[in-house]
Amino acid sequence: MPDDLFLKHEKTLDAAVTAIHARDYWSAYPESPSPRVYGEDAAAAGEAAFEARLGRRFEIDQPGIAEWVGDELSPYGPSLGVTYPQCDPDVLLPVMQSAMVSWRKAGIDARVGICLEMLDRINKRSFEIANAIMHTTGQGFVMSFQAGGPHAQDRGLEAIAYAYEEMKGIPETARWEKPQGKHDPIRLQKTYRIMPRGVALTVGVSTFPTWNGYPGIFASLATGNAVLIKPHPTTILPLAITAEICRDVLSEQGLDPNLVALSCDTGEQPSTKQWALRREIKIIDYTGGTGFGTWLEQNAHQAVVFTEKAGVNTVVIDGTDNFKGMCGNLAFSLSLYSGQMCTSPQDIFVPREGIETDEGPKSFDEVAAGISNAVDGLLSDPGRAAEVLGAIQNPVTADRIDEARKIGKIVRDSAPLAHAKYPDARIRSPLVLKVDGDERDTFSRELFGPIAFIVATDNTDQSIAIASDLTRSMGAITAALYSTRAAVIEKAEEAMAEAGVALSSNLIGNIFVNQSSAFSDFHATGANPAANAALTDAAFVASRFRVVQSRIPVAA
Repeated sequence: MPDDLFLKHEKTLDAAVTAIHARDYWSAYPESPSPRVYGEDAAAAGEAAFEARLGRRFEIDQPGIAEWVGDELSPYGPSLGVTYPQCDPDVLLPVMQSAMVSWRKAGIDARVGICLEMLDRINKRSFEIANAIMHTTGQGFVMSFQAGGPHAQDRGLEAIAYAYEEMKGIPETARWEKPQGKHDPIRLQKTYRIMPRGVALTVGVSTFPTWNGYPGIFASLATGNAVLIKPHPTTILPLAITAEICRDVLSEQGLDPNLVALSCDTGEQPSTKQWALRREIKIIDYTGGTGFGTWLEQNAHQAVVFTEKAGVNTVVIDGTDNFKGMCGNLAFSLSLYSGQMCTSPQDIFVPREGIETDEGPKSFDEVAAGISNAVDGLLSDPGRAAEVLGAIQNPVTADRIDEARKIGKIVRDSAPLAHAKYPDARIRSPLVLKVDGDERDTFSRELFGPIAFIVATDNTDQSIAIASDLTRSMGAITAALYSTRAAVIEKAEEAMAEAGVALSSNLIGNIFVNQSSAFSDFHATGANPAANAALTDAAFVASRFRVVQSRIPVAA
């Protein structure tokens, strides 16, 4: 029964609720793919389960299937050959709405318990999902496992914890008495019902389908809504497996599995707009390009729309007491998943007169060379390079590298790399360019992929001013600073806070500006054009439900 699932996972929920208040390190799901953690046979079983999906129809028993579509190509070479349901909104959406009635009446604890069971089942399928993520997004396997598996699951759990807190903050009943002087008080019995908004639409992203998808999916489910998953046409399989697991759990608990449904499309014949404008769709979660995200915000007026879009992430270098560590840290940040993360830095601002370091003064060119050489060192081992870089998800991104060569002086050229196992893998190393701070049109737009600019400025004050102005105008998910001066750090923190972007200062070693930790880091802020919401906070979940009260007079 659903209540049994709440009791089964109550300790996990309690720990998650504690974590969102403490904001220290905590994780429910181990990030290591080690056999000692997940079992000796888990990796092989997961790979076999993935391979069994290939070249077949992804069978799913839901109403309204009009046709079967799918043309996913692995960035490592092979075609997946899987086809998925494309559904008729006129048939599917009424069924999903009907399924919400019993889901709402099940109550908060039951819904949360079922959501926690879904995540637990998803975690047990982490290896299968990791293979699906690797061969749709192009991430290296370890990153696919960690970011697409346990880290994504933590983000989903985080959303559930916030939803639980927000809903439990509303009492189910209250007895209301208002004194009337000599007369008997007015007495009312009041009941408060948590009411879902409607069907939620999750629009998947091509690079991190589960990490960006799970917060909205589980925030909507926990608060009583049905969820329609519309994956990006190039990365369907990870979210299709997710939908399958969620539907299985719902069926086992005697609930309509159509609370979670899947509808897919192709790049040539997209279907998102027809779903997004339906009156039944009351919540939309979107991650992707700015153009379509803005269209959703401006046109889907019947829905609450949460978007994470593009931005220009910046780094300001004022000085460092660990030049080698700084260069190495930035090299990894630029290389990780070939710059295809929404948190990857693009513009690195350095005073043209140079900086002070533990190795003595470094000129602008020496700083640029230090970063370039660190990238070379990081990628010198072919096996490590392939794992760190992963593959380029979209051929358009590879083409963008060629175009970018024309707009700056090359410090480090991009080059293709071979993969030992997948000879057709689309792998490119980072392109690093030098430009002047006056060339604003060159570096002030996002060039998604392994492309970075080292920008010469008059001084650090100008670097901070340009970086914060870019955040206000173009948006950013992350910003970074290297400085040994407390006054500079304070000035940068204030400037970036005013601009609405998270700042990381003086990162070296194994912590990088790209990384965002569930239960501690707020991913995006909603305070600049790159996103209108944060993953995850109370505002992300609270508007997914409404409170409707009833009241009736009662005797003393």
